[in-house]
Amino acid sequence: MTYQEAYAKLEACGQLHVLKYYEELTDEQRGRLLAQVEAADFSILSSKEKEAGKTAQRGKITPLSAMELDEIEEKRAAFEQIGLDAIKAGRIGAVLLAGGMGTRLGSDNPKGMYDIGETRPVYIFQRLIENTMEIVRKSGAWIPFFVMTSDKNHDITVDFFEKHDYFGYRSDYMFFFQQDMAPASDYNGKVYMEEKGKISTSPNGNGGWFISMEKSGVADKMRELGVEWLNVFAVDNVLQRIADPCFVGAVISTDSAVGAKVVRKAAPDEKVGVMCLEDGRPSIVEYYELTEELMEAKDAKGDPAYNFGVILNYLFRVRDLEAIMNNNLPLHVVEKKIPYLDENGIRIDPQEPNGYKYEQLVLDMIHELDSCLPYEVVREKEFAPIKNKTGIDSVESARGLLHKNGIAL
Repeated sequence: MTYQEAYAKLEACGQLHVLKYYEELTDEQRGRLLAQVEAADFSILSSKEKEAGKTAQRGKITPLSAMELDEIEEKRAAFEQIGLDAIKAGRIGAVLLAGGMGTRLGSDNPKGMYDIGETRPVYIFQRLIENTMEIVRKSGAWIPFFVMTSDKNHDITVDFFEKHDYFGYRSDYMFFFQQDMAPASDYNGKVYMEEKGKISTSPNGNGGWFISMEKSGVADKMRELGVEWLNVFAVDNVLQRIADPCFVGAVISTDSAVGAKVVRKAAPDEKVGVMCLEDGRPSIVEYYELTEELMEAKDAKGDPAYNFGVILNYLFRVRDLEAIMNNNLPLHVVEKKIPYLDENGIRIDPQEPNGYKYEQLVLDMIHELDSCLPYEVVREKEFAPIKNKTGIDSVESARGLLHKNGIAL
């Protein structure tokens, strides 16, 4: 993109201040800024949902039954065979969402690089690879493993995997791609500048992963390898099973467009999103949207009707993802603290929220699909999220659960 083209694009959307320091930049800095302007979608800044936390009007919410543990155990042998056959045929891929940093853990590195070991180094990335390796050994087949990074952590993540020899994973089955970034703005929709030659951006949310695969070109590799299903999962759950054959077999055998691993809620008001139907289509109700009526609703067995929380481990059918790829997902506007340059070009690190970041979420992808299988897993065996350093969902609690499952740290 030329300077003139960038000027025209920015002028059209009222963002000409992006070029304020252009003359002070080196040729390399200018090139990076022009590339950023070219890639940026400034239309999101004119979103009408300019209130942080604003929730769109929901449709009619009704229960969506989960496949529970007893049914899974009855059919485990059949499900596992279907899943193993699919893995051996190369039809299953894994997608790790790893664009975030370990800030809440007190680390300046990518979250997956955090060391949770006690007597030896044990990294979050390492645990996820080792979990996947269990299925590789069981099936005798390597699973294409796609790692989504961000522009803030891509190089260091790739370098980390290389230095650790991919923790024993075959390097030609590991693929790294960057998540699309979205501009961050003040409350009036004016983009912030992080540096004189850099627009302030943030990852576009966990709902942008498949579009990012397409734009990066790794989706072409996925198709070349014959992958038909993608198991998508978050970086912070160190106990989750990846490409779990029983889960894969259950989703395939029920001809579902997506499967969602769920856990039985620990309490009615636990802060997890729950599976449901919304106007007859699969959906997720966030914990803060659950009314007293929904929390007290019962199913035919007398159990809570909205009792299964999602753990961000999904199995999507690729052809269904391709069908919805160009659909406009809802934009979630989140109030955040955003470092920026003031009028004098001095960097300010705010102590309070000062603007918006713009995200798309995976839960909205699910609502675009016709069918979803909520699949129950045992919380103590598959759910050890690390969101905090201490307390609930922390390094401490995850270590305790890993010990319970016989994993040495």
